[in-house]
Amino acid sequence: MTRPRGALRVRVRGEGPQSYSVMVGSGLLGAEGGPIARLARGRDAALIVADAGLPTQLVEAVESRIAGVGVRVARVGVRAQERRKSLATLELVLAAAAASRLDRGGLIVGLGGGVVTDLAGFAAAVYRRGVDSVLCPTTLLAMVDASVGGKTGVNIEVGAAGTGAGAPRLLKNMAGAFHHPRLVVCDVAALASLSLRQLRAGLAECLKHGLVGAGAADAGLWGFTQRAIDRLAHEPLHERTLAALVGRHAAYKARVVAADPKERARGGAVGRMALNLGHTFAHAIETLPGLRWPAPGGAGPAVRGPLLHGEAVGLGLIAAADLGESLRRAEPGLALAVEGALGRAGLPTRVGGLPASDQVIDRMLDDKKVLGGRLRVIVPTRARRAALIDGPDRGLVARAIDRLRA
Repeated sequence: MTRPRGALRVRVRGEGPQSYSVMVGSGLLGAEGGPIARLARGRDAALIVADAGLPTQLVEAVESRIAGVGVRVARVGVRAQERRKSLATLELVLAAAAASRLDRGGLIVGLGGGVVTDLAGFAAAVYRRGVDSVLCPTTLLAMVDASVGGKTGVNIEVGAAGTGAGAPRLLKNMAGAFHHPRLVVCDVAALASLSLRQLRAGLAECLKHGLVGAGAADAGLWGFTQRAIDRLAHEPLHERTLAALVGRHAAYKARVVAADPKERARGGAVGRMALNLGHTFAHAIETLPGLRWPAPGGAGPAVRGPLLHGEAVGLGLIAAADLGESLRRAEPGLALAVEGALGRAGLPTRVGGLPASDQVIDRMLDDKKVLGGRLRVIVPTRARRAALIDGPDRGLVARAIDRLRA
């Protein structure tokens, strides 16, 4: 029998009466009588949507625990790539649910990183107009961000490789729904299946939260996160540090979501949009081909793109901090401090091969926050809070992008 170690619970309150728990610990996914089995008990069927690259024994352990309480279990594998996070893949997941005769009392389980949990959550939102879901993030990025808060969705490709005119480009999370899971299970032992590069990518989302932590009553989150990064630099899989990191960031995001469940803050408040810090820049460069950057510590050959999502977010944080400084919202030197934190985390702070700034800005105009054709960007402020800049000067945005060039 596998016994969970050091489990803690974070409560997330969604819109209205909706609420659910985020469980954080080690050994949770393989535990007999664990949280997934308890939620599945009494249901007829469940569908596991799993990252096709996960270790077989991890997927089978989750399947075994659900089947062990008398539930029929079907499984569908998904390749964890942004271009696979699509309507076509969503249709495959929905077809698997229908083929297994999953009814309205059934359960969809998302097992993987953010691509998989977003897909599984969206499938749960639309299958039979809504069924219950459990999200089991297996990447640090998904544990601290993607799986908490009820946002689900897929990307849309437009242009030569998709529909519409112009060069092909991938529009991130352009179709989706708010659909809170019944449970989120963060088993930090699953992080051992990641490459060091994937693990590091999740640290960028942690730094993002730290930059605006005071907006949800955690002004010390920036310092806490940097101390955790320094510890993980020496021991990347230190479970106590990882569990503390995931737990505190899940609690931070839970407070943000409770205050603004559907990103509809009014009266000048930024609300949940604070969580988009860095993402307007990141989504514009994440899928660009031909990017390259030095290996962490200069050891080994240059790394070539595309960027991982967390790597792109880290670069976006630098650009957002630079823009915040230019607008005198952020303290002087913040962008340099962000660069230092990212460097200690082993994440890129400069990339070669970026196209002209005007081209990047044009891609930024595909962002979901754009309103009336105006770019809207979140920047950090002196008080460890966020500000929404409506229609920033194009020259200042270009300068922020240029700061990222190797």
